[in-house]
Amino acid sequence: MPMPSARRDRWLALALLLAVLGLAYLLLVHPWFTQPLLAIDADAAALRERQQRVQAQLQQQPQIEQRLRATRDALQQRPGFLQEATAEAAAAALGARLQDAVAMASPGNRSCTISNRTPLSDNRRDAAFVRVAMQVRLRCGVAELATVLHSLETGSPRLFVDNLNLIAQRFQQSPNESGLGLDVSFELAGYLLPAAAADPSTAPVATPAAVSPPAPAPSPAQQPAAEAQEVADEA
Repeated sequence: MPMPSARRDRWLALALLLAVLGLAYLLLVHPWFTQPLLAIDADAAALRERQQRVQAQLQQQPQIEQRLRATRDALQQRPGFLQEATAEAAAAALGARLQDAVAMASPGNRSCTISNRTPLSDNRRDAAFVRVAMQVRLRCGVAELATVLHSLETGSPRLFVDNLNLIAQRFQQSPNESGLGLDVSFELAGYLLPAAAADPSTAPVATPAAVSPPAPAPSPAQQPAAEAQEVADEA
């Protein structure tokens, strides 16, 4: 039986009203009210989560400080870095180390002698480690030179031999020398212990900052030399 006209009109009016309300919600309510409220709720949830992480890190501060002190103590006792406080004292220690290595390889300087040693300045900028070096010139036999280089590079603290130049020649600088050997020049270098690790009381412990918008990332610092990184890895 066909639906009465009045009843059908009411259903059509209701459907049209629902369509108009839905369209009004999509065009007016959702973009202007619902979406901003959802975004604010998401930001609030992210801030709450970040605050929880910061609180958890702050609670771990005593353990972090204890581990940092233990790491600094262990770093001071490792043989990788020169233990002297200044570059001048470290240069003097390098000279003594070289003299001991030569004396051990050739007692009485019969087959190996130091002809020159000159301290070098560290001209690097923004370096993470202070490099202490000296230019060395030796007159040695082949076996004695191998002993000297092995003693320098395998001892403690860790030293590096760079720019090694060898020239075979005949010479007799003193009556004790045999007259046959190598004229050797190289750079002998080591690295000072970083100032923050040398004096733990002057290095503040980093603690998490309060909840705030993330700051721009700083530009990357210049990477240290490959030799300094090797010393840092060992220490």
